[in-house]
Amino acid sequence: MADATSILNVSPVIPVVTIDDPEQAVPVARALADGGVRIIELTLRTESALTSLKRIASEVPDICVGAGTILTPGQADAATAAGASFLVSPGVTPGLLAHMLSIGIPVLPGVATVGEVMMVLEHGLKAMKFFPAGPAGGPDYLAAMGAPIPQVQFCPTGGVSLSSARLPHLA
Repeated sequence: MADATSILNVSPVIPVVTIDDPEQAVPVARALADGGVRIIELTLRTESALTSLKRIASEVPDICVGAGTILTPGQADAATAAGASFLVSPGVTPGLLAHMLSIGIPVLPGVATVGEVMMVLEHGLKAMKFFPAGPAGGPDYLAAMGAPIPQVQFCPTGGVSLSSARLPHLA
């Protein structure tokens, strides 16, 4: 199933984690799991990211680990081979989306415009990453963009803070 709706239902917040030292990957993931966080998006922004991903996937079964910052089909393949349970891209192109969908695990493509949302919807996905949430217009922009497409569930990332998150249970 390529739609990531089930991934978004794991937690109201998905920590986006960048790990420079693979020796820290398992301790970080265990600390998050011990704190009740059952999901993380591990960015592929470091040379050792795939090693960290593989370690978390094999040694911390209590956490669902996805690979973020997927920019190319090759990264999607490498992340899947390392054990990623889902894939997240900061943006979306038709070629990258088609390749990620062909892998068969949940995909959370990044969108910032209504046109991008519509393109992703055409591929049957209803869960999307809204990125960069803060610079793109924040909660007001997201509410306006989401109004005509209520079937889409967004995961805002980039420039999100406690003051801009509008989490009713924290108020």
